[in-house]
Amino acid sequence: MTRFALFTASLPDWTPEEAVTHLADQGWDGVEWRVVDQAAAAEPGFWAGNRCTWPLATLEQDVPRIAEISRAAGLEISAVGGYARCDETEDVERLLAATAALGAGRLRVRTPALGEAPYPELFEHARRCFADVAVRAAHHGVKVLVELHHQTIVSSSSAALRLLDGLDPAAVGVIHDIGNLVIEGWEEPRAGLEMLGDFLAHVHVKNAAWRPAGQRDDGTTDWVHEWAELPAGQADIPGYLRILREIGYPGWVTLEDFTTARPLAERTAAGLEYLRAADRAGVSA
Repeated sequence: MTRFALFTASLPDWTPEEAVTHLADQGWDGVEWRVVDQAAAAEPGFWAGNRCTWPLATLEQDVPRIAEISRAAGLEISAVGGYARCDETEDVERLLAATAALGAGRLRVRTPALGEAPYPELFEHARRCFADVAVRAAHHGVKVLVELHHQTIVSSSSAALRLLDGLDPAAVGVIHDIGNLVIEGWEEPRAGLEMLGDFLAHVHVKNAAWRPAGQRDDGTTDWVHEWAELPAGQADIPGYLRILREIGYPGWVTLEDFTTARPLAERTAAGLEYLRAADRAGVSA
């Protein structure tokens, strides 16, 4: 059966200790820890004031606690969700060392966002950076992950292959994220997964949908995207899990849920129930 983890960006209301207790009770296999120095907020939120985020500033001191609470709850660490960019060398090095110390094996490193410079310049800069990051990752015995993400230089499998061309897939790999691809970078899921080959190293799953957001004076319809619960978005999540099984993907599937219609404990439990049911259906098909 597939191993399911949950990314703690989705758990803004819980402390790390509360999070591992809830996740273990609900039956999750793992946890993917968010690490970043975030902005303060009056109320906990996904991106600011998130109580389930480890500060980068104190990461080295926090590593023993991260390891202990994960182990005590019986949860594996599926990956470390870092926010350091590929050219932030010192922060990448610290995250690599911490990931190795935790035995997590996989670390996300960000790519540049669109608009910071002309695309060809950003892309070539990132290629040079990841060549260096790959060497550093190999030294630590960690695999660096590039996430397919909208509004970055790598929103599709095709772009990720161009970025990592010539690098060792033992040191660098790709996070395929079906929810992000609904927003930008969509490629037929089987083709996108298959083309990555050995670079397919990790999977994030969430869902999204596009909604009409009004009409301009000239009759043009404006559209906005919104996060959706797994059954309600435009991506076929059961079909996606079936494809992962059919291509022999052996790794983690990590849920990210940035919806707010249900209380946190209810939506995390419902997410796991839906994923487990879809996974069982795929096994019996």
